Amino acid sequence: MCSLALFPPPLPSGQTTLCESNNELLSGTTNGDRLKQESSPLSLYFPRESLKLHSRTESSSKAAFLDHSETLWMRSAAAWRDGGFTGLLNEITNSHTEVPKWLSVSSGCTLALLRRVSSFHGSLFPHLTLSSEDMIAEFSQVLNWSDCVVRAFAWHPHTDKFAVALLDDSIKIYNPKSATTPTLKHRLQRSVAAVQWKPLCASALAVACQNCLLVWHVDPCSLSTRPSSGCAQVLSHPGHSPVTSIAWSPSGSLLVSASPMDTAMMVWDVAAESCVPLQRVGGGGVTFLSWSPDGSHVLASTPSALFRVWETRMWTCERWPCVKGRCQSGCWSPDGSRLLFTVQGETVIYALTFTDTAGIPTSTSKGPKAAAVVADLSETTFNTPDGDIIVGGEIQSLAWDPTGERLAVLLKGDPQAADRCAIIAVFKTRTNPIFELLPCGFVQGEPGAEPRLMQFHPNFQHGALLSVV
Repeated sequence: MCSLALFPPPLPSGQTTLCESNNELLSGTTNGDRLKQESSPLSLYFPRESLKLHSRTESSSKAAFLDHSETLWMRSAAAWRDGGFTGLLNEITNSHTEVPKWLSVSSGCTLALLRRVSSFHGSLFPHLTLSSEDMIAEFSQVLNWSDCVVRAFAWHPHTDKFAVALLDDSIKIYNPKSATTPTLKHRLQRSVAAVQWKPLCASALAVACQNCLLVWHVDPCSLSTRPSSGCAQVLSHPGHSPVTSIAWSPSGSLLVSASPMDTAMMVWDVAAESCVPLQRVGGGGVTFLSWSPDGSHVLASTPSALFRVWETRMWTCERWPCVKGRCQSGCWSPDGSRLLFTVQGETVIYALTFTDTAGIPTSTSKGPKAAAVVADLSETTFNTPDGDIIVGGEIQSLAWDPTGERLAVLLKGDPQAADRCAIIAVFKTRTNPIFELLPCGFVQGEPGAEPRLMQFHPNFQHGALLSVV
């Protein structure tokens, strides 16, 4: 089993990881060092000051208007629209001078009962008491999502363009071969948690938002820098918000979405704008999804100490309990036969193998019996010229490159400790004849920079290309 103690020490202060050559990570200190490399990495910078943030939320916009008289029915309709059944009961209870006493009293009793039930439910699943933004931040694969300028990132599976979701809820699409940078904005595009391009398609981009899913259709040949909101399909389902994770099937025919507030995983037929909820008892919601590259399985994490692995032929699932906490992150091997995952509160990487013999996937009923620990990332102290540096601890996210030769692990670190910053550990991976993780090195950015999210290029032809925000 591989551990951080086998890794080379982190880079000295002022050094930046540039690339890998001959199985070693090379570093440099200046732009001149970068120019010496065969290919200089593309770098983008988004100044926080240039982003126009929302000054007030929709729920607080009511305070910007002067009070005016409204009838009870108008206030009740507004309360139903804004707060649902609970909001309606609250409005009737507070309007005791305008409604019969029996109606006001019965509404108050019903409201108190609902709040007691809600409180009990919240004690079982504490995440239900969080606001939408706090919930997204809690379950996001992005480290410190609330404060991150770049909130989501996605390479296109077949070309060199990528989408970037920013703090101001806009999405920019970059293509090195085009001078045009389309910017996507929509009134429902709030609190973007994830973006993902549709496979086998040039133009479709799915966006996980606070209250819905958006699927943008952006013509790659268009010269428009601001596509109309009419280019976006709106997909929503009652109770399915906020959406924290999405995943396309490898064929692009289906899209799955997850919300911590909804115990059902939604399977969408985007063309028909319809969905089928896949619901199971337990878990308290769905937080993270990952579709295997061969299309045979879907990982579905929950806010509780269990996750499910769905097989997509008959849409049955296996339930996997965790000991300490919820499944935080996961990734699949390129052939879909092996799942690596991490658990909140633990410092190890687990593996599930879905094959009986090499290269022959099993059905769910003959799946793995237990998860194996394949790497230990416990805190390790390294002696460097700058003093002792502690690396290791809890894991934020995993990324496995499409060739199956490199695994990147984003370690959370400790923001309160200067010597325990977030860092990316890169492993060399081997799947045949046996699965093995070998140390490669640490990826570090410029001084003061901290990694928040990462993704491998899905179609890079010269090895593994890791993008870091």
